Amino acid sequence: VCFVSCRSLNMDFENQDKEKDNSSTAGSFNGNSTNNSIQTIDSTQALFLPIGASVSLLVMFFFFDSVQVVFTICTAVLATIAFAFLLLPMCQYLTRPCSPQNKISFGCCGRFTAAELLSFSLSVMLVLIWVLTGHWLLMDALAMGLCVAMIAFVRLPSLKVSCLLLSGLLIYDVFWVFFSAYIFNSNVMVKVATQPADNPLDVLSRKLHLGPNVGRDVPRLSLPGKLVFPSSTGSHFSMLGIGDIVMPGLLLCFVLRYDNYKKQANSDSCGAPGPGNISGRMQKVSYFHCTLIGYFVGLLTATVASRIHRAAQPALLYLVPFTLLPLLTMAYLKGDLRRMWSEPFHSKSSSSRFLEV
Repeated sequence: VCFVSCRSLNMDFENQDKEKDNSSTAGSFNGNSTNNSIQTIDSTQALFLPIGASVSLLVMFFFFDSVQVVFTICTAVLATIAFAFLLLPMCQYLTRPCSPQNKISFGCCGRFTAAELLSFSLSVMLVLIWVLTGHWLLMDALAMGLCVAMIAFVRLPSLKVSCLLLSGLLIYDVFWVFFSAYIFNSNVMVKVATQPADNPLDVLSRKLHLGPNVGRDVPRLSLPGKLVFPSSTGSHFSMLGIGDIVMPGLLLCFVLRYDNYKKQANSDSCGAPGPGNISGRMQKVSYFHCTLIGYFVGLLTATVASRIHRAAQPALLYLVPFTLLPLLTMAYLKGDLRRMWSEPFHSKSSSSRFLEV
């Protein structure tokens, strides 16, 4: 998911470079992106995001029956837009040889290219099939689209904000999985994640009194806020929340940006060597690969722990230490920790350009 998001972003920035003559500079690394739609998380947002997530979780826990239809429709709309964004590069590739990239006007709705219309149509078709069938593969596809969109349009500006965000979400995940049952007599996280919602078609048929055979045979929907994986016997499903993908994915994008920034900065300084107490082999190890391996090991550990305890596990309990601790250690050994902690992409030179990921 992270690689697809990075590739999509690279394509977007290439298109922007073609349209603008004098746009990108090193100033884009200080937290402001050339694309106004990209949101950079600051320290205050990182601190309050777990609180907001907790409030949303409680609303879903206590008032799920009242808001399930609205929540299902909103989720379907967001999944449609996100999956259209995921399909857009492929549709651009398919439509480029056979049609010009002229935009078609739809009045007040705006102007769209043939690739955008094709990607949106395919996304709507996928969501409609999911609503009609409720198949877990389609739900996983929509969840992947949501992951890619969130990773593509959100930025972590520094290691400080990354640590604040991931540490807060670690506490949030552990509390709602392990300790919520002592307060609410139920595992809040598991109940919200596994509770299916009424199908909007079924609700609509009952409201309009369309008859017993119209819209009544559609299944209840498990919402695409997670990825599900069936067991070998098909008797149960394992789940991974999209937050367990998006939040480490944002960290991976941050370190990948820093790797590219540092590589460009070193080439501009004629290959200046790193600190004298660090071997050349250590300097060649990228932060991205270190964090990616940590994410893989953390996810594997969470899976093993879930099998051993036969109970839901907070994945961030394993993902956060296995990604942040190796990253912090490597940054300290390389002498980059102070720079990465605050304003890592600030540059005095306004003429040099760096790769945005």
